[in-house]
Amino acid sequence: MLEEVERWLSTRSWSVADRSPHEILAAKQRTGQTVSVVLPALDEEETVGDIVAVIRRDLVERLPLVDELVVVDSGSTDRTSEVAAAAGARVVHRDDILPRLPAVPGKGEVLWRSLLVTGGDIVCFVDADLREFSSDFVSGIVGPLLTDPDVDLVKAMYDRPLAGASGQGGRVTELMARPLLNMHWPQLAGFVQPLGGEYAARRTLLEQLPFPVGYGVELGMLVDALHLVGLDALAQVDVGVRKHRHQDGQALGRMAAAIYRTAQLRLARGHLVRPSLTQFERGADGFEPRTYSVDTEERPPMAEIAEYAHRRVA
Repeated sequence: MLEEVERWLSTRSWSVADRSPHEILAAKQRTGQTVSVVLPALDEEETVGDIVAVIRRDLVERLPLVDELVVVDSGSTDRTSEVAAAAGARVVHRDDILPRLPAVPGKGEVLWRSLLVTGGDIVCFVDADLREFSSDFVSGIVGPLLTDPDVDLVKAMYDRPLAGASGQGGRVTELMARPLLNMHWPQLAGFVQPLGGEYAARRTLLEQLPFPVGYGVELGMLVDALHLVGLDALAQVDVGVRKHRHQDGQALGRMAAAIYRTAQLRLARGHLVRPSLTQFERGADGFEPRTYSVDTEERPPMAEIAEYAHRRVA
């Protein structure tokens, strides 16, 4: 791991417990910054209502941290919009935002359009398929932006259990995104959940970034933010455990392809190939990095090996 990343992990990686809710609220009141929370949603009637209700109860009514709670429905065929509205969100339909530009399918499209219908100085994105949701996901990642003016973007980090086993979720992260980042943008190797859908950023940054329309939006945003504001303006906060609906292998393949394409477009800017990979394990003091060398040597085709040719003749 780069020394710069090791230093970043010690200075820009926090736990949700590092800032109390009242400390965060005091910073918000002192600075006068406003916070918008956006949930992009497509057929999420089973979970979106609970997420909205928790945010509204904990961070609007009990602790006035969130000024605006918006669900952007990207064409649901179920009761997502009705459930979200009943729970206390303002619901906006994707196709009603900037109608002169026909919308295209994709999560990034929804996030990009959400900037037009929100007004917060800080915008916090939360996926709408989370289960057993905690408002720490919002307060944890908004906190550094309110308390530290040098931070521009904060990602949530967490364990992602799969089929009851901890740390097995995030398959596209481990098989596609983490290798890409480690080899081409090694400054971003410290992010535990680079593809996570829970992150917050200053509007002044978001409005300067291009948004890939599909699943590549998270990786693209990290890479572009690194180039625009530098590593020290990026941070991450440990919020515990993320439980959500897992997709099948074919869906994950499509996601991986979109992410690869997003990376491919950015590699044209020039890049550094570094054959090492940093992964994370939870230890007694939080997430701990483990760096491994990536095998880059290749064997030639066996047909080119003299001994193999001899064996075939014999």
